[in-house]
Amino acid sequence: MSIDAESLERLVPDELAPGDVTGGEALRISLERYEFAARHARAGRLLDAACGVGYGTRLLADRGAGRIEALGIDLSPDAIAYAQARYAGPHARFVAADAMAFDDPARFDTIVSIETIEHLPRPEAFVAHLAGLLRPGGMLVASVPTTPSVDANPHHLHDFSARSFRRLLAPYGLAECAALEQAQPWRPAAVLARSEARLRGVRRNLPAWYAAHPGSLARRIASTLRHGFCNRYLTVAWQAPA
Repeated sequence: MSIDAESLERLVPDELAPGDVTGGEALRISLERYEFAARHARAGRLLDAACGVGYGTRLLADRGAGRIEALGIDLSPDAIAYAQARYAGPHARFVAADAMAFDDPARFDTIVSIETIEHLPRPEAFVAHLAGLLRPGGMLVASVPTTPSVDANPHHLHDFSARSFRRLLAPYGLAECAALEQAQPWRPAAVLARSEARLRGVRRNLPAWYAAHPGSLARRIASTLRHGFCNRYLTVAWQAPA
């Protein structure tokens, strides 16, 4: 199986390289999000959409209140093979599937999607699809970066603010129950020098990117003036109508 543990987009806890400060911090805040999701998960069936290598799915199965039957899905067969070998258990299983096309008529009591929406060409369609997979009264927990990321991360397709993220969910009658805000400082010198293996995935030739996307540059300047050299993230738990 081919898992690039140093990818900007792939967290593999067992394979974090010594000195990978960025990866260690990314894992810490990812686990915080999953802990938050576990506190709000309902007993019953749980879907972890775009689960990666599965550490979060297993956490949800083990720490959610009541008995949870967790299913992790991911587009990458290699990630799912790793998840099955490392994190599968009596209440956690994994299937290779496209989250946009995945369907299950039985639906789910809880759906979790951590740092996924910003990657997708049609985030509105994805959110609508997840809302349709929820059982009445079910919980949806999702997260996005709320500071610019499209400029630095070539895998991200959309920038969100806290307001635009919440607006994305507004049409589905979901009630916000709780929110988790996170901050992750970053070091400009380390990014420019690509001093960690993970940082080699940062978009190259940013001046050319900004010249072609002046709105992206404006968002980066505004964010830096407001937040400094710090990425911010928002995770929200919503409940579907009963």
